Amino acid sequence: VERSRGLGDVYKRQMLPLGTKAPDFELINTVDDKLLDLKSLAGKHGTLIIFMCNHCPYVVYLLEAILSFSREMESKGIKTIAISSNSVNTHSEDGPLEMKKLARLKSFSFPYLFDASQEVAHAYQAACTPDFFLFDKALKLYYRGRFDASRPTNDLPINGSELRSACEGMLKSDPAPEKQYPSLGCNIKWHIGNEPK
Repeated sequence: VERSRGLGDVYKRQMLPLGTKAPDFELINTVDDKLLDLKSLAGKHGTLIIFMCNHCPYVVYLLEAILSFSREMESKGIKTIAISSNSVNTHSEDGPLEMKKLARLKSFSFPYLFDASQEVAHAYQAACTPDFFLFDKALKLYYRGRFDASRPTNDLPINGSELRSACEGMLKSDPAPEKQYPSLGCNIKWHIGNEPK
């Protein structure tokens, strides 16, 4: 159990154990309305899955850095997949139409998938936006945690240092980092009655 903070809320969370095989999924890519699966999206040397959404201040704060980072990692054989699992019943701005608008406005170089049932978020034990999961070429979990220590509420630079270090270590086949800090952000907006136990 790890402890994480999101906009003043403190919650305990179970985190997917390192070495776990990435749970499979098949979701609609809001960018082009195509049904895509994990196998077809996985990178040659690794796969970064980011649970995110449109409205979260933490995502907005990091978005340009995430876009730049994903392009850099793609050149190294690590593909990025973004997934939104937020309930549109309470947050319509996080629905497929608005996701498509944002992806096109910001020229996403990766798919932006919609997890309407929230089953994928549950399978990955995702808790907040953004939440980062890095899998190796065998789709085994190598890192799950934060981008870096920068927040909208502090003066630390956005540099992706922790996720970058994990990617570099994975590419060199180093052991997974011993210290992995949970990502911080807004809680995933669960459908009523669908919250994690």
